[in-house]
Amino acid sequence: MKYLCLVYLDEKRLNELPDEDCVAYDAAIRASGQCLASEALESVQTATTVRIRNGKVAITDGPFAETKEQLAGFYMIDAGDLNEAIRIASGIPPARVGCIEVRPIRPIRDTVAAAQQHKNKP
Repeated sequence: MKYLCLVYLDEKRLNELPDEDCVAYDAAIRASGQCLASEALESVQTATTVRIRNGKVAITDGPFAETKEQLAGFYMIDAGDLNEAIRIASGIPPARVGCIEVRPIRPIRDTVAAAQQHKNKP
């Protein structure tokens, strides 16, 4: 099952984490086949939030919400179950100064395809 591990931390603490630690952990879980994708994000100050309201695009500079911890990156992992996903997430270095939100991926494409296939059956 696929899980997204969202890395949150107070950007002021980012310098407490050596980039080398993050890259080494990433390499280890990629080698195991459990990491499907991962990236660090630029500062929340570089964010742009896009909304559509009444058919019009509204753009706001900055993050979606003001929080103490900001989204700093993500890991898309493949784990047998939530317990394994938590074990993998607990090794992500930013967990030492922030937190990792683990969320299962909703297989929306498979669900829609199955519903369409079922609808098209005679």
